[in-house]
Amino acid sequence: MSLGKRALFTLVAMVAASFLVGLLWRGAFDARIPSYLSGLIGGVSAIAAWEFFRPK
Repeated sequence: MSLGKRALFTLVAMVAASFLVGLLWRGAFDARIPSYLSGLIGGVSAIAAWEFFRPK
């Protein structure tokens, strides 16, 4: 997979993870998720996606 596609998929995974966790947090606590926590979750998912799409 080319570097551009890998970066795009990683970005999509990061944004999707942050968005879904934000929805779950709002449903569970009826409040907005703190931005630092959302960033942490997005960053961890980006690392996982980057490794998953690594060329074999």
